[in-house]
Parts: sequence; C-alpha cells; structure tokens
Amino acid sequence: MRGLKAATLLATALFTAPLALAADTARFNWLDYQGADPSDAVVKAGPGQYRNPILTGFYPDPSITRVGDDYYLVTSTFSWFPGIPVFHSRDLVSWTQIGNAIDRPDQLDFKALGLSRGVFAPAIDYHDGTFYILNTCVDCGGNFIITAKDPKGPWSDPIWLPDLEGGIDPSIFFDEDGRTYIVNNGPPEGKPLYEGHRAIWVQELDLKTMKTIGPRKVLVNGGVDLSTKPIWIEGPHIFKKDGYYYLICAEGGTAINHSQVVLRGSSPMGPFTPNPANPILTQRDLDPARPFPVTSAGHADFVLTPKGEWWASFLAIRPYGDDLYNTGRETFLMPVRWVDGWPRLTDPAQPIPLTHARPDLPAQPAPPVPTSGAFRVRDEFDGDRLPPYWMMARNPKGDWYRLSDGALTLKLLPVGLSDHGNPAFWARRQQHHNASITTEMLFTPDQPGERAGLAAVQSDENWIRFTLEKDGARLVARVAARAGKEAPAAGRLLASVAVTPAAAYRMRITARGGQYDFDIAAGPDAAWQPVLTGADGTILSTRKAGGFIGTMIGPFASRAP
Repeated sequence: MRGLKAATLLATALFTAPLALAADTARFNWLDYQGADPSDAVVKAGPGQYRNPILTGFYPDPSITRVGDDYYLVTSTFSWFPGIPVFHSRDLVSWTQIGNAIDRPDQLDFKALGLSRGVFAPAIDYHDGTFYILNTCVDCGGNFIITAKDPKGPWSDPIWLPDLEGGIDPSIFFDEDGRTYIVNNGPPEGKPLYEGHRAIWVQELDLKTMKTIGPRKVLVNGGVDLSTKPIWIEGPHIFKKDGYYYLICAEGGTAINHSQVVLRGSSPMGPFTPNPANPILTQRDLDPARPFPVTSAGHADFVLTPKGEWWASFLAIRPYGDDLYNTGRETFLMPVRWVDGWPRLTDPAQPIPLTHARPDLPAQPAPPVPTSGAFRVRDEFDGDRLPPYWMMARNPKGDWYRLSDGALTLKLLPVGLSDHGNPAFWARRQQHHNASITTEMLFTPDQPGERAGLAAVQSDENWIRFTLEKDGARLVARVAARAGKEAPAAGRLLASVAVTPAAAYRMRITARGGQYDFDIAAGPDAAWQPVLTGADGTILSTRKAGGFIGTMIGPFASRAP
C-alpha cells in the first residue's frame, strides 16, 4: 500500500488564498481510497510478471505510442474535466499520469452535455518532434487535432477537421513517403442498412496546413463481413509491417460482443482484405460463469518495442455479476503474436490473462500512484493543485473551490447532480469492486436544503448522495439516490439518521460489488455509526445507467436554489 501527497500537475486555475470556513462552505481535510478485487487474493503476479488490467477503473479506449524508450498512453474521459489523461511508462507496465491534454476550459466546451458525451476515443501519435492527439468532441464541435512538443503539455487549442463531420474515433498515420492520412469511423455511403451500420473512412492530411485534402474513401463498409450485419466498426488504426499496411478496428459494439479485427492491403487508401481468422481479440465465446471473467474486450492499439516485440493496449471489463460493473471499462495489455502474416492477441475461447510475462524492457519502479492490483491512495489536499486524476463534471464555472490550509473547500452551489451543470463536486475513480472512500469534513448546515459530504456518480440520472443536512432542529446524515431518467431529479431518500454535532465528521462509502454501505463518525476518534448498509449499488453499473463511463466518487456540496 502506498500513499500520495496531493501536489501534481493540473493546469486548471485553482484559487489558493485562505478561505475562512463560512456558513456556505464545506471543508474536506483529506480523502482516503482503498480498494481490492476478489481476484487479488487468488491471482498473484510472480517474478517477471505484470498484472492486468494495467489501469484499473474508468480508463477506456486506450491509445499508445512510443518515442525512443518512452511510451505514452491516453484514454477517454467524455464530459469530465480536465480530460484525456496522458500517461508515461518505460516498461509498458508501470504507468504514471503526467497531465491532461484537455486542461483549459477554453479548449473545449462540454456545455450541458450528458456525462457520456464529450471526448470519445483519443488517438496519440508522434512524428518529427511533435505529439498529436486526434479526437472527437461529440455534440461539442466534432473531430479535431491537438498538438504538443512535450506530452506533459501544454497542448494546443483544437484544430477542427470539418471533412470528418458525422464521424468519430479519428487516428493519424504517417507513411514512409512523407504523406499523412487520417482514418475514422463514419456513416456508410448511402442509407444505413441496419442499426449500427457504420464504415471506416480514409483521407489524406496536409501537415503544413493541418487540413484534410483530396478525396475521402471508404475502406471498410459495415465490418469484415457485411452479410452478417456487423455493428459499430470503429477505433481504426493503420500501421505498416513487412511491406503491408494493416488496419485494426474494433467491431461488435462496446458490450459483451466487442472484438478486435484486422485487415491488410498494399496502400493506405486500400483496398484492404480481412484476416480470414478474425476476430483477433474477443471474449464473447467464453463461458460467462468462469471465475474472474474479463469481458467486452476490444478497441486495441499496437506498439512496437526497440527489440521488435509487438504489444497491444485495449479495453475490457471485469464484471462482479451478470454483466454488472461499476468501475467502467479498463486498460489491459497483451503481447501481439504474428501468425502467417497476421497479428493475434487471443485464440478462440482463450481468456485474457490477469497475469503475464512482462515485456522485454528494463523494469521500472512502481509508480507513485498505483494503477493496478490492490492499493491505497490518500490525498491530503496539502498542495496548491489537485492530482491530475481528479476530475469535475464538465467545464468549471465560477469560483467554487479552494485548495488552502491543507484542505479542499467547496462552496455550496445551487447545482444538483442531475442538473447537467458544473456542481461543486471533485471526484476520483472507483477502481475496484470492493473499495472504501473515506473523508474528514468540517461543515455545519444552517438551514434545510444545505448539504455536503460524498457523492458516487455514474451518470446524470444514476447516482448516490451521502450528505450531512439539517432536519428541523436536528442534524442528520442522509443517503439519497437517483436510479434512472424516470426517477425524480432530486433523488429519493434512502436513509436518514440523527448525528451528534461535532467539530468534524468522518464519512465513509464502502463498495462491495453491487452493494454499498454508508457510515459516519462524529469526531476524529468517534466510533462509526451506520447510516445505510447494503444499498443497491447496481444502479451505478453501466448496464443499468447506460453510457460509457465508470463510477466517480468524491466531495460534494450543494444548497437549494
């Protein structure tokens, strides 16, 4: 177990002047996260092995690139801000987040979008001294490129790609002859033949003007076999090996039928021929009752090491029940084998391993913030910036938070968790099936409608709120939840327990797969007082909430409008 002092990069402006604890504020002195999964007690990485996933929790759609001996990886964050985390590694196993590519409010505006809109599936690459990230801001501008000389940032403002209108998941390919291409998912030519019928397009890019040029061309219509009505061909990447151009794509949607397929051709403009042994990665053909299942695997990106080894990052999930998972889609790592000129990750009916031999690279020290296996991270809020893994819902609006005097202080805003706004809510990912999130809070509500504490959010319509409030003359700890679009936007009260007034309160949310417990302690040494045990946490699963994210948990404060 390793702890962390909260003092790493976040380019969002934070106000650090001392702020007296006023009636309309709540002060959080620290937040402690501890988590483990059932497999952690059984599956152990031995000497020379690594543990999957390499990034636990809500880290979907990974894209990876190498520059010399350094590797960089990015993932999706949708409408959370700051967005698109940038990770660094030198061994493909030990990853450290070095920044966020979208860290200025004026780069992109997530407006009032749902939490599963915004930035989808970034693709990172490097060429001739410049880093490139291609991405789509869904419902907030379309497809774009941002660039940086240093992957830590700053990253440029978006350069928009209007020719890709209606598409998602763009990526870039730099050919040996100096020409550059963009491939992306887009609507098919003509009318779609069925729900989920999409296509992979290619177009050349002029690097000097950063504009697409020449004709756009369909490389894949529907999928590797249109007669089977394949859905959601997406996440394309092109690379070259042994004279062939390879096109890898995800296919089958993001649920249990997710997969990875590959095609190859003699030109980036096609034509491309599918691998007769597709898919090269999937878990849809395995027994769902197997122990410690990994499912919904796909959306891969490949990288080549200096010694000639091929490796792939990809997303998958680890359910705790019947396709129930609260942690979102996670980042995994596997070697790429080459068979008869085609890449392969898993054979038919082969499970994704939770442990595997490490890449043939010099092993690096464990990262300061653990990303895999069981771990503990404690944020003391004693720096002048939050660590880069902390995020808020949508772009920051107004002066509602402070980092000062060793604490995170939030103003009570008239913005709720269902308001599609920017609530006073800083959050970190739930990264394990079994986790406890504990904080110490200084807060005294003056009137009904004022509340502060912790919130666990999966979407604008699916969340659980654990707060200290006033009920007449009494001080109470309350648990409220919203479970679906038809439920009241303010949530439904699940539990309310009288609490003894104190100078400070410890509050704890404990996740146990599909059940959540809520406890409070009135004072630093007081015994824990149960508020609600065994609440239905499946409302925070992707299956019930929909969307593409994982549960985010952290300090929250609000007041009635």
